[in-house]
Amino acid sequence: MGNGRSLRVVLCQLKPRKGDLQANIASVRATLARPADIAVFPETVLSGYFVEGAASEIALTRDALVAALGSPQGECPPDVVLGFYEKDGRGVYNSIAYLTPGDDRYELVHVHRKVFLPTYGLFEEARFIEPGRDVAAFGTRFGRMGMLICEDLMHSMTASILALDGAGLILCGCASPARGFGSSARRPGNLEQWDAVAARTATEHGVFVLLSQLAGSEGGKLFAGGSSAWGPDGALLARGPLFRDSLVPVDVDLDEVARVRAKSPFLSDLRTALPHLRRSLRHAWSGDRPVEVADKGPPVTPGNGPGSESEVPRPSPAGERPDREDVEALSIQPDLVEAALVEFIREEVVRRRGFSRVVIGVSGGVDSAVSLFLACKALGPDNVFGFRLPYATSSPESLAHAAVAISATGAHERTISITEAVDGYVACHEPGVTAMRRGNLAARLRSVILFDQSAKLGALPLGTGNKSERLLGYYTWHADDSPPINPLGDLFKTQVWALARHLGVPAEIVEKPASADLIRGVHDEDELGISYHRADPILHWLLKGRNVRSLVRRGFPRGEVETVWKRLSSTHWKRRSPTVALLSDSAIGEWYLRPVDY
Repeated sequence: MGNGRSLRVVLCQLKPRKGDLQANIASVRATLARPADIAVFPETVLSGYFVEGAASEIALTRDALVAALGSPQGECPPDVVLGFYEKDGRGVYNSIAYLTPGDDRYELVHVHRKVFLPTYGLFEEARFIEPGRDVAAFGTRFGRMGMLICEDLMHSMTASILALDGAGLILCGCASPARGFGSSARRPGNLEQWDAVAARTATEHGVFVLLSQLAGSEGGKLFAGGSSAWGPDGALLARGPLFRDSLVPVDVDLDEVARVRAKSPFLSDLRTALPHLRRSLRHAWSGDRPVEVADKGPPVTPGNGPGSESEVPRPSPAGERPDREDVEALSIQPDLVEAALVEFIREEVVRRRGFSRVVIGVSGGVDSAVSLFLACKALGPDNVFGFRLPYATSSPESLAHAAVAISATGAHERTISITEAVDGYVACHEPGVTAMRRGNLAARLRSVILFDQSAKLGALPLGTGNKSERLLGYYTWHADDSPPINPLGDLFKTQVWALARHLGVPAEIVEKPASADLIRGVHDEDELGISYHRADPILHWLLKGRNVRSLVRRGFPRGEVETVWKRLSSTHWKRRSPTVALLSDSAIGEWYLRPVDY
């Protein structure tokens, strides 16, 4: 506990239940029973982060927040830093509150409203939330502090304001979805970025920076945890574990702030320079810039600025790509990916949807084998049911490989032939059916059977489709893509192979040519016109914003790039929900917006 200038701070890394305020408040209160001076909870811990249009439904007024938190517990209850959606007469905000225990209730000391609302990529915060307009330090019984929320800390100006305003600690609540599982990563790439930002902020201003990260999964968006604390010299003081609830204790010696600032007077230098920088800031803000004495170079015009298509590395001779750079761009850290996907299955199957078991169609290919292995690690083999669903033209090798995969995991196995069902329809109604149509019939019937077995067993269907197939449109619509959750949907085929080797999937399954096994003797490459090893790097760069012309300049064969681009750009409809004619101002998915797990 606090002793003079020393504090015990606990970073409370929790998994909230989406939209369940009462359950989350109970979890917070249970955590506050642990001894500490300050308990710091993550961004939106009372509701979950990705609530979309439901933000106004679960937002609390400040008075309601104080009432919900109840009476302080124990002899020395901690101060509380708590992320929540806040509402007042003007709108809904992403806020974080600092509360201190009073005689019979917590007292509100300060509320910070998130200023920088990410609205790009997977984020749509500004669509549902009003931005905050102020950043200020505040006094507490332990000294002067500041609070920020997630992306606020990414902008150096906010921390500068808090430090100049007297803050010795910056407490930051974060809800940062895990991204980046490259081969050299020790943690997801977003956490590596947070490490760099926090260490730099602490060093620049001579402040403690404490980040409490959300954990869990929300509709497939994984929050990795990994909360961290940094001293005023930029040293790492503590780090939370990945992908689970945790209480991370941090001992904070406030005298360190003065010691570090005396040794490295960056903040003092900023105070000295600030009057002059204010003038520069006014110029930058107004656009009223002084005339340059000399032109420093050609103006930036479309096509020659940073990041433009014309700014590319020296071209490689045609046909030399993919090369080592492309392979490295697609490489993964399989330990991290395994941990993330096991957590994803547990969270989405058990915690979010209330199931304990899953059913999987096991084809004998690498994708279904990897999903099977992951499900058994997440749920235990007794809770995994693998179904072999052969048709008359299915390869005997595929049937045997499916049995090998199921046997290797210890999952339940059942074989249901779909030949009579498919052939009965064909014989009675469509005797002239083509091989492709027959294959699609088989794929859709397999999905029907899996959903029926899921109803019988009280189990959730688990998907097996990979990212390459989804991007190339190489799957049967409303068949392979129909299960409600899919652990492999953001892994390229080449990454699935890498993960399969790491998981110990039998080599005969991993090494054989990829095939949908819908038409006898036909492999994926035969129908796609390109192998996954060559298609995946092209897909990767196209998704990163490159176009056909720039990839050809980089050395990819034009024919291969055009093949991939044509498939990618002509199959967007397969990756979307059915197109509905919009007739009202309450259309589902347009105006009426709720997350899939709300």
